Amino acid sequence: QVQLVESGGGLVQPGGSLRLSCAASGIIFSSHTMGWYRQAPGKQRELVAHITSGGSTNYAESVKGRFTISRENAKNTVYLQMNRVKPEDTAVYYCNAAWGLINYWGRGTQVTVSS
Repeated sequence: QVQLVESGGGLVQPGGSLRLSCAASGIIFSSHTMGWYRQAPGKQRELVAHITSGGSTNYAESVKGRFTISRENAKNTVYLQMNRVKPEDTAVYYCNAAWGLINYWGRGTQVTVSS
């Protein structure tokens, strides 16, 4: 059974930092492209960042230079380091594992940026 479990969300002030983690099980983690998506109220889910099995990364324009995605294959974990957060980063953040056309999703973790 595939499980993706996100953690690390919470309330953070504008300009602050937060690190999200996603622990995967039931998949060959090192073979999957891992990604973070987010969905704000009333908006569609959007890609934040992804990292391929080879370590190549891609970021949404809105987070470039502020967020960093990384993976630790030995721990079957992908991270999202969020720096200089803004109120518009408020959303539920979802972990995704992709291999070809197969996608797995976590249940999400809430990130709220507010003073």
